[in-house]
Amino acid sequence: MELRQLRYFVKVCELRSMGRAAVELGVVTSALSQQISRLESELSTRLLRRHSTGVMPTDAGLAFLHQAQLTLRHADDAVRAAQQARLSGHVSVGLAPTTATVLGVPLMQAMQARYPEVRLHMVEALSGHLTTMLHARQLDLAVLFQTDTPRRWSVAPLLAEKLFVIASPALSPRPTGAKVRLSQLAEVPLILPSGSHGLRATLMAAFARARVAPRIVAEVDGLALLMDAVRAGHGATIQPGAATARHDRDDLVLTQISDAHVGRRNLLVSLSDDELSPAALAARVVVAETARTLVSEGRWAGASLLDN
Repeated sequence: MELRQLRYFVKVCELRSMGRAAVELGVVTSALSQQISRLESELSTRLLRRHSTGVMPTDAGLAFLHQAQLTLRHADDAVRAAQQARLSGHVSVGLAPTTATVLGVPLMQAMQARYPEVRLHMVEALSGHLTTMLHARQLDLAVLFQTDTPRRWSVAPLLAEKLFVIASPALSPRPTGAKVRLSQLAEVPLILPSGSHGLRATLMAAFARARVAPRIVAEVDGLALLMDAVRAGHGATIQPGAATARHDRDDLVLTQISDAHVGRRNLLVSLSDDELSPAALAARVVVAETARTLVSEGRWAGASLLDN
């Protein structure tokens, strides 16, 4: 039994609806229902009675609800006690440029609020460089996009991002409409990161599957310069929605790529638990919580949460 399951169950009972509870918790309804079913299976009893208008706790569910609420209050008290212990130390966190545009400042704010005596060192770099820094023990943790990480590392799914064609309204030709397939982009001038960038490798593999040779007019590895070139109308780019977080979207047109296999998974990767300091272990939790909050509040464009 997990605290997460207790929180899910209590929220469903409070709102009397799986759908509304899923929205408030920031998870999909099917995942929420699955966790409740696992809880019921573990307890070998039915906790909820489902109706066409919603759900109601059974007698066993009501008895369990009161104890679950008490358990969660004790858990929250334990968290506050730990936070008040004034954890100190140093932690280094690596973020790719697009990730940093959305997660960077909120993470700094969350760490300052929760652990004011922990010194946070943030590094913005390409995902491949962040992996190298983790290997060299220059980072404690990072948000990466590749799954070929050493077994000794801790890897947790964080979120999935849709990819978009991003262009100036003045660019021609460019996609029109809300969605586009890769097979329709053969004539669109593209500005992409170079081959050393993980996103470029992902895109080239996707174009190959779609049997399309992209028209690449420039390669830019810096996100700020790349977006400046796009806004100036020199070409379109393909990036997650987070790439536009620092830009006025009125100057840009975003068209979602609808190919099912085109997207990017974000993974929270760290050194093994026995190598992390208490400050780094705490920061890893804050990174995950902050990212989930941004997604659930609609502040991370094109992102959806991944189940652990």
